[in-house]
Amino acid sequence: MTSDSRQAPGGQGWTTGLTDSDVRGAMLSALRLLALFTFAATAMFWWKLGWPSGALVVIGASISAASLWEWTRLMNVLNQAMDAGHTRRPKGLTLVGFFLRLGLTLVVLYVSLKYLHGNVFALAAGLGLGLLSLTIEALRLMNRWTV
Repeated sequence: MTSDSRQAPGGQGWTTGLTDSDVRGAMLSALRLLALFTFAATAMFWWKLGWPSGALVVIGASISAASLWEWTRLMNVLNQAMDAGHTRRPKGLTLVGFFLRLGLTLVVLYVSLKYLHGNVFALAAGLGLGLLSLTIEALRLMNRWTV
């Protein structure tokens, strides 16, 4: 198989026909998948290591969910800025919210690790669930547009 076998007839690659709504749908599906993963992981960590570790999974997954949501908002604002004919939303407010959320994330991470005394791997697992769910949805999106 050559690399041309996966290209659209126009020769523009696998992203031909991929719309902003497709990407937004994948991000929202990743958030739903993250909720399912969080429920399962919280139950496992709570049962095995106690409630503080279960809470750390929820905190990590909440940070991941907030990050996915913020990236979706940021992506929409930037896409609207590049598209002609759309009413443009102010980028400044979205960027300020993005950086404020990053600062709040650091505070939440510090406070949760300092006071909950749970397993740090539970927090890392919660954070990783967001990456896992986004990877699964990205692979599903690629599969829809390449087959």
